[in-house]
Amino acid sequence: MCNSRTLVVPALLLLLLVLVSAQGSGSKTPWQTLSGGAPLAIARGGFSGLFPDSSYAAYSFAIMTSLPEVVLWCDVQLTKDSKGICLPDIKLDNSTDIADVFNNRDKEYVINGVATKGWFSLDFTSSELSNVIVSQGIYSRSNKFDGNLFPILTAEDVSKQLKPAGLWLNVQHDAFFTQHKLNMRSYVLNISKHIIVNYISSPEVAFLNGIKSRFNQKTTKLVFRFLGKDETDPSTNQTYGSLLKNLTYIKTFASGILVPKIYIWPVDPKSYLQPHTSLVSDAHKEGLEVFASDFVNDFPLSFNYSYDPVAEYLNFIDNGNFSVDGVLSDFPITPSAAIVKTLVISKYGASGDYTGCTDKAYTKAIEDGVDVLDCPVQMSKDGKPFCFSSINLIDSTDVVQSDFSNLTTSVPQIKSDTGIFTFSLTWDQIQQLKPVIASPYSAYTLYRNPRNINVGKFITLSAFLDLTKSTKSLSGILISIDHAAYLAEEQGLSVTDAVLDALSKAGFDTLTAPKVLIQSSNSAVLQKFKEKNNYELVYKIDEKIRSIDEPTLKDIKSFADSVVINKASVFPDIALFLTGSTDVVKKLQSYKLHVYVETFSNEFVSQAWDFFSDATVEVNSYVTGANVDGVITEFPATAARYKINRCLGLGNNTPAYMSPVQPGSLVELITTDYLPPAEAPNPVLTEDDVSEPPLPPAAPVSPTASPNSASPNSSSAAGPAPNAQPKISVSYLLSNLAMMLLAALILF
Repeated sequence: MCNSRTLVVPALLLLLLVLVSAQGSGSKTPWQTLSGGAPLAIARGGFSGLFPDSSYAAYSFAIMTSLPEVVLWCDVQLTKDSKGICLPDIKLDNSTDIADVFNNRDKEYVINGVATKGWFSLDFTSSELSNVIVSQGIYSRSNKFDGNLFPILTAEDVSKQLKPAGLWLNVQHDAFFTQHKLNMRSYVLNISKHIIVNYISSPEVAFLNGIKSRFNQKTTKLVFRFLGKDETDPSTNQTYGSLLKNLTYIKTFASGILVPKIYIWPVDPKSYLQPHTSLVSDAHKEGLEVFASDFVNDFPLSFNYSYDPVAEYLNFIDNGNFSVDGVLSDFPITPSAAIVKTLVISKYGASGDYTGCTDKAYTKAIEDGVDVLDCPVQMSKDGKPFCFSSINLIDSTDVVQSDFSNLTTSVPQIKSDTGIFTFSLTWDQIQQLKPVIASPYSAYTLYRNPRNINVGKFITLSAFLDLTKSTKSLSGILISIDHAAYLAEEQGLSVTDAVLDALSKAGFDTLTAPKVLIQSSNSAVLQKFKEKNNYELVYKIDEKIRSIDEPTLKDIKSFADSVVINKASVFPDIALFLTGSTDVVKKLQSYKLHVYVETFSNEFVSQAWDFFSDATVEVNSYVTGANVDGVITEFPATAARYKINRCLGLGNNTPAYMSPVQPGSLVELITTDYLPPAEAPNPVLTEDDVSEPPLPPAAPVSPTASPNSASPNSSSAAGPAPNAQPKISVSYLLSNLAMMLLAALILF
């Protein structure tokens, strides 16, 4: 359960707390921060990963989705009349519509020795800027909230209207403003008389030296911000790399340092972590707190993190050697939570880290804490059942570059285009192929771990059963079967008989653990396994549906114990925004059918905007919001880590940011002109979609009945196309946010 210490930790750090409390016999490992307290979550420009940076919505949402101790960050720019406004850059044209409002008032200035053209705050009064609205300045993020007409906020606005627990002012260009007769020093001294400023940071030594005697560092901490190691501080003409070597000097005017995260965990050119530096330990020895910056969820992480942002945060706050004192993030929510009852089911093993269905993928999934390990059974030409993600060998092997590339065939019953199918090669031939790790989001230049691209070996079903039978941590195995009718009629191969025989020989007919789950999208396959009372029969619904009628529910219940549905059948979406929720889960569970949902991935492009580019938020939304019984994932470590969180199931004491989702709330904040076009609703599942004829017996196939081989040149070496995954949402807080935004717009 959540203890008192948990309740004072920002949402971002919640997972660490649970991990610590879960270790040993309830003992807690002390934080390795300088103070021994919990690290800070600092919201850069508010929740700028979703809303326009420094907007009222971004700041409000940061507070609403985090615990009260979240610190709001304001990049201060000075106006012509010395007002301090919060905007992320000294140039205003990338984060506002100022170029449209004052289209002929751009200028060119020299900033840190570089001629820079644009619109600058010092050329406008605060009154003039009241006609300017903020906008999304990072083009890879959604601009759908730009139509809300968010005004530019001053630091006083942020403090007085939002009343944050902590306020951090970042003064990035004091030398520039001083050159143009604007006094940032006077500004911060004056504003601190009217509002509480908890932190002031700057990359300029002279600025911090000039104000250090005027602030009590018990109430306002001064933090020196490091930029790139080759960049130069304009006040000392020293590079930040050289200043880093003299932390004793930094301590004379600051109580802490803010550094890019690569200062602590360097990353090589191939996106792999290098050994951590001694920076945190060295700074702590000097009495300096260390804050790390540049944390985002929607930019490719090091491959070591498997696209899981929570894993990255943990590497900075719980690696056994040190903890930073705070993290600066565009996504301050990034919590992790779980309830124990939810099953974590692998999708081809840990296929996010290794080629699916290889020994490496299965071993990694077990190490990651998966509950149910899966094996999609395919048949070789000589009748050997083995685990492979697809009946088409092109999907995860180098078969098109092999000596078997001339075996390309067209099988309309299986897929519309051509392939090289498992039943065209013997098992010995298949073992000659190299595995190729799938990268379903390569269209977005997101590739899965390239070091593992050809790592691992494919295994037979019997080898899979031997592995799982001896693995005590597993609660079950899932055997999936597809294309059984085609294999029997056209290839003379009975995949169902092969599976029954392998399970029997491995002793699974009498074993009670691990439990056997048999999955198929063909009801006739499940009917064949129905006499096995100790097997759980899982019906897979491939279609995106919005509901199921009663006769169909009764039909499914007659042959299945559980159902697998896709994410869009729970939370439908349009243009990466959830539009609502369906009654599918509720209806299936009313017939005492377990509901498992697929497929969960860590890559941020696989998630709706509602999930804040955070795989853990997505899992939590389906578990707590839709009450699903299990999640099917390519990254078992993410879901398994979620499960050990003890801060759910607390009733009225559950933290607000862990509340169930309210699908459709986020899209309601989009103004009419920016709404995505409407789409036809998903269909209702009927009996016609479920009923299947009985499986035919496997009959000998004459050579003339085999598919005709196509020309070797007709094969394609292209990898699998990105699978557009369904998307997600967050909590009842969104409806409150909508009301707050309306109130804010009325105020302005």
